[in-house]
Amino acid sequence: MNTQERQDGGSPWWRHPIMWMVVGGPAAVVVAGFATAWIAVRSPDPVVDTDYYRHGIEINRTLDAKAMLPAQAGRNHATTPARDLPPARP
Repeated sequence: MNTQERQDGGSPWWRHPIMWMVVGGPAAVVVAGFATAWIAVRSPDPVVDTDYYRHGIEINRTLDAKAMLPAQAGRNHATTPARDLPPARP
């Protein structure tokens, strides 16, 4: 009798594919957890500035100013007199 075979004639536990499916899922989660912990310890998040709200408002103001540039340029262009056109006749 082979020492690796069971007495009932079945194969050893590591030769059953369903066993690897049952054990493989939790094993993959454990490996992923260790990888996540390693990444978190290796590169921690930066500390948030204590005056984060004021900085956010300043960022919004600069973004709003940049977004309005085309509209302001068009408005200013429409109000400037045309230099190349002859004067209008009465």
